[in-house]
Amino acid sequence: MNHARSHIPHPRIEERSKVGVHLTKHEHSGFNGRLAVWITNAVSTMWCAYVFAGIALISLPAALQAGTAAIVSWVAQTFLQLVLLSVIMVGQKVAAKASDKQALQTYRDAEALLKIQDELHKLIKINNELTEAIHHHIVQKTES
Repeated sequence: MNHARSHIPHPRIEERSKVGVHLTKHEHSGFNGRLAVWITNAVSTMWCAYVFAGIALISLPAALQAGTAAIVSWVAQTFLQLVLLSVIMVGQKVAAKASDKQALQTYRDAEALLKIQDELHKLIKINNELTEAIHHHIVQKTES
């Protein structure tokens, strides 16, 4: 009696090999998406943060002459918003790249595990066939 079943790979395995890993750069689409990504990439640089800091510093003397309230307003509304916006965006870009690297590594690990699982299934099938052949041989010997 043959109890070994034929291995049928899950359809997701073939789909996964065709599609590949999904990265951050795959997210934007259409004109508006491309424009938004282009602007984000232009603003999310440390050089842009330096330019914004320079622009903010132009209005610092006027804020210093106007008093405490103007200084607080300048720090909160001008300097922090202009400079920190770019710095935060740089940090987000770095985090997205790290996330993409992690996703790619996880994808490669999953691919390797799927191949190992497939090889293991083949070995189990061979083992089952050999076990059945041995069992069949023993049964024939005991019957004769």
